[in-house]
Amino acid sequence: MLAGHFVSRRQVELVQIEEPQLQSKDVSPGQILFQPEMTCLCGSDLPFFDGDFEGHPINYPQPVGMSLHEMVGTVIDTNGNRWKPGTRVLAVPVGQHGLFERLVICEQRVIALDPSLSDEMAMLAQPFGTVVFALKKLPNMIDRDVVVLGQGPIGQMFTTGLRNLGARRIIGIDPLPARLKLSRTMGATDTICAKGREAVEQVRDILNGELPDVVIEAVGHRAQALNDAIELTRPFGQILYFGVPANTIDGVNLKAAMLKNLVISTSLHPDYERTFPLAMQWIAEGRVNLKPLITHRFPLSQIQQAYDTFRDRIDGAQKVLVEFPSWKPGKQ
Repeated sequence: MLAGHFVSRRQVELVQIEEPQLQSKDVSPGQILFQPEMTCLCGSDLPFFDGDFEGHPINYPQPVGMSLHEMVGTVIDTNGNRWKPGTRVLAVPVGQHGLFERLVICEQRVIALDPSLSDEMAMLAQPFGTVVFALKKLPNMIDRDVVVLGQGPIGQMFTTGLRNLGARRIIGIDPLPARLKLSRTMGATDTICAKGREAVEQVRDILNGELPDVVIEAVGHRAQALNDAIELTRPFGQILYFGVPANTIDGVNLKAAMLKNLVISTSLHPDYERTFPLAMQWIAEGRVNLKPLITHRFPLSQIQQAYDTFRDRIDGAQKVLVEFPSWKPGKQ
């Protein structure tokens, strides 16, 4: 079967490997043999592609199977009791080690698909689930003003999620104009084309001289904007730090955050019992429309082009889909 292999910086190849074997329940219970059919690239896959993870260089070649973790497909076999063969599920491989035509995965790391959704929309319950998990850490958002730093796919999901939670003003900030055009579609009331600290006065103009109650840092892995978030948040406000930083961040002005009495929250690793299913429910019920985020799709045979497009944001790339050979077109 086929698997992906990062052989050098920004170079991924498809290689042939042996089929995975599902062990007996006596040896390793609660496992499924999973066949991915469609996947989606994520910003957290890019460090393995770029060769820089949390400020540390990555050695190549990488282990075979790096890097995917947002995918839908079918349970082929199981030694557990939770799923039956033939069940279609959303799966999240451990450590993003999922670039295989088939793989063994813990039965607890999958959720059932909503039958009313297309594969594309059901798959977005994984990244949107991480956003919902983070939003649960915010106070009541009705009538509050919010800035979302970064309007990539995750920032856009925060924007539309906040719209559902009743925020009054949702200001999307990003240095790329194409992203901000999409932000309006996703629910932003205002947009600013700039980096965070460059936008303070524009934010004050929008909010009648004030700063927002909440700032969400959704910049991603390549850079961090915690200082920008601190400067943009009003006293006694809250920062939700979602972008993934390096192990240490030099130059963070923690004193400025203390002088403002800010609350800084972080978020990682949603649960499979409530949060991912809730994200699926929001999408199925039409509370959020994530279709505009899907901008590109490629067959598995063009995985290199898919990664290049996503990494370099070619043609306004947001969510880039990859179809495995097993995928069959269904509801769109």
